[in-house]
Amino acid sequence: MELGIKSLDGIKNASIDFVTKTLRVEFEDKADIDTLAEEIKKLVKSIESDVKLIEIKKNKLGSKSEKAEEADRDNKKELLVLGLGTAIFAAVTVFSFPNIVELILYLISYLLVGGEVLLKSARNISKGQVFDENFLMSIATIGAFAIGEYPEGVAVMLFYQIGEFFQDVAVNRSRKSITALMDIRPDFANLNIGNETKRVSPEEVSVGSLVVVKPGERIPLDGKVLEGSSMVDTSALTGESVPRDVNEGDNVLGGFINKNGLLTIEVTKEFEESTVAKILDLVQNASSRKAPTENFITKFARYYTPIVVYTALALALIPPIILEGASFADWLYRALIFLVVSCPCALVISIPLGFFGGIGGASKNGILIKGSNYLEALNNVDTVVFDKTGTLTKGVFKVTEIKPAAGLKEDELLEYAAYAESYSNHPIAVSILKAYERTIDKSIVKDYKEISGHGTIVTIDEHEVMAGNSKLMEKEAVEYERPDAAGTVVHIALDKKYLGYIVISDELKDDSKLALQNLKNVGVRKTVMLTGDIRAVANKVGKDLGVDIVHAELLPDQKVEKLEELDTKKAAKSKLVFVGDGINDAPVLARADIGIAMGGLGSDAAIEAADVVIMTDEPSKIVSAIKIAKRTRKIVWQNIVFALGIKVLVLILGAFGYATMWEAVFADVGVALIAVLNSMRVMNVKNI
Repeated sequence: MELGIKSLDGIKNASIDFVTKTLRVEFEDKADIDTLAEEIKKLVKSIESDVKLIEIKKNKLGSKSEKAEEADRDNKKELLVLGLGTAIFAAVTVFSFPNIVELILYLISYLLVGGEVLLKSARNISKGQVFDENFLMSIATIGAFAIGEYPEGVAVMLFYQIGEFFQDVAVNRSRKSITALMDIRPDFANLNIGNETKRVSPEEVSVGSLVVVKPGERIPLDGKVLEGSSMVDTSALTGESVPRDVNEGDNVLGGFINKNGLLTIEVTKEFEESTVAKILDLVQNASSRKAPTENFITKFARYYTPIVVYTALALALIPPIILEGASFADWLYRALIFLVVSCPCALVISIPLGFFGGIGGASKNGILIKGSNYLEALNNVDTVVFDKTGTLTKGVFKVTEIKPAAGLKEDELLEYAAYAESYSNHPIAVSILKAYERTIDKSIVKDYKEISGHGTIVTIDEHEVMAGNSKLMEKEAVEYERPDAAGTVVHIALDKKYLGYIVISDELKDDSKLALQNLKNVGVRKTVMLTGDIRAVANKVGKDLGVDIVHAELLPDQKVEKLEELDTKKAAKSKLVFVGDGINDAPVLARADIGIAMGGLGSDAAIEAADVVIMTDEPSKIVSAIKIAKRTRKIVWQNIVFALGIKVLVLILGAFGYATMWEAVFADVGVALIAVLNSMRVMNVKNI
C-alpha cells in the first residue's frame, strides 16, 4: 500500500503505522487532497478489500468504546466458527465413519476453520499478490489433502488460525498498553458560562474562556490559574512522580490532573495549539519516521518469501527426478513445510511494535522522541554537545554584585541597566529588571536596538545607554574594566563613557553533574559545552561538571561552526548530539545528528526544533533516552535472531524430512506470538 500510494502523482510521502492503524500522507498541493484521497481509497481497496479508510481530523480521536465493542464482536464471531470447526474435527477424529463421510466431515471442518484464509488467498492471487501467508497456508493444507493427509491438513489450518487469533489478541493488547501510556488527552472541559458550568469538548473552548477543574479531573487546556490552589499530577506529560503545587497566577498545561483543590483557569491556547495536542500528534506520528532496522526488514521480507517459495518448488520437483526411489508425495510434503515456515510475519509485526513501544515508554518518562529513526540513532551516540544556560544551568539568573564607577551610586547604575534592558526577554535582562523592582517608563526609551551575542543600545533623553558584554564595549570603543567575576558580567556605558558593571550568576541544575558522569557510563566518548558566556564563567561551570571540552564567548553562527568541526572528528557510524533550549539554539539543533531540546513546559519552539524533547528540563533524562534506545534495540534484535533462527532450523529439518507440518506452523505463528509478547517488554521503563 505504501509503495502504491507513494507512486501516485501529487504525493510527497506516505507511511502506514501498523501499531496505531493510521495512514499518514503528505500532499504536494493542498488543492488536490480530495481528488487524491479518492484515488488512495481505490488503490487501498484494490490491494486489501477488507481495509477501510476513514479520514480523521488532527487530534480528534474516535470513540474507544465503539472500537472495543467492534473488536469484541469480531472476536466472538471468529471464536464461534473456530469452535464449530474444532468440534467437527474432534468428532471425526474420535469416532469411526465410512471413508466418504469422513472425507466430507474433514472438508466441512477445514472450510469452517480455513474458509476465510482460502478466500483471502484467492482474492490476493487475482490481484497479483501471490506470496503472502494466506497463499502459503492454502497451498500447504490443500497439498496435505492432495496426498491423503486429511487430519493433518485440517489440524494445521486449525492450529494456524488459533495462533493467529492469539497473535491478534497479543498485538491488540500491546496497542492498548501503548495507547494507555499516552492517555493524556482530556475528555471534556467544564466551561464557565455566567453563573453556570457546561460540560463541552476541549475543542469547543476558545482562548480567554474560563474553565472550572474539580479535584480528580484532568485540566483540559493550557491556561493560567485565576482562582484557587491545588496540587497537580504532571506525570503524564513530564514523567515527574512528585505532584506540583499551583496557585493563582501560575501557568498550567492541559493533561495535568488536579489532585485536591478547585481551580478556575483562563484558557490561553486553543486545543489544537495546546501542549497536550502537540505531544499527542508528535507521538502518534512518530512511527512515520522509520528506523533503518524497520526499513531493512520490510525489504528483507519482500525478497525472502519469494526465494523460499521457489526453493520449495525446487524441493518438490527436483529430488523425485534425480534421486532413485524418491517419492513425489514425500518431497511435496517437505516442500509444503518449507512454504509454511517461510512467512516473515514474526519480524514484520514485532519490530515496528518494539520501536513504537520504546517511543511510548519514553513519552511516559517525559522524553518525546519524534521517530523510530532517532530512537535507533541514540544507540550510537559518540559526542554530546551542551548549551550552558537553561540546559546545564537553571537559567534563573540573579544579580549578585553591582560595581559602579567612581562617583556613581549602585541604584543609579542599576537604573541605567534596567532601562537599557527594558524591552529584552533575555534571562539576564529579566534578572536585572527583577532586581530593579520599580516601574519603568518605557515612553522615554527610544531607538531600542538588540545586538545578538553583544547586548542592547537605547536612547534615553537624547543620551545613548549601552548594556552588554565585553564584545559590545570593544565594538563601540568604550574603555571598560575587566573583572575576574564568577558570573556573567554586564557592562554599562552612557554616551560611550563607562559607568560600571553588574554581575549576574546562574545556578547549576541539581542533576547536571550526575548526568555528565552517567553519559560516560552508557558509552558516550566525549562531552562538550558551547556557550556565549564569558570564558571565566564557562570554564568554571565546565570544571565543576567534568565537561571534556569548553568553548566560550560564541555567537549562534559560531556554535554551528564548532559543531561542524566536532562532527568531522567523530567515528564513521557514530552520532553527534546537541542539547539546547530549543529557542536560541535552533540552528545548532537542526545541524546535529540528533537535536535534544530542554523543552520545559509549553515551549513551542523546543517541540518544533528538536528530534527529542526532554519535558522535565533534566539533563539526566538524556541518559534515560539512551538506555531506552539500547533496551529497544536489544529486544528488537532478540526477535530478529530468534525468529530467523527457528525458521532456518525448521527449514533445514523439513528439507531432510525430520520436521512435520506442526513444527512448521509453530515456526510461523508460534514464533510470531512469542516475538510480539517479547516486544511488549520494551514498554517497561520503570527501572530506566
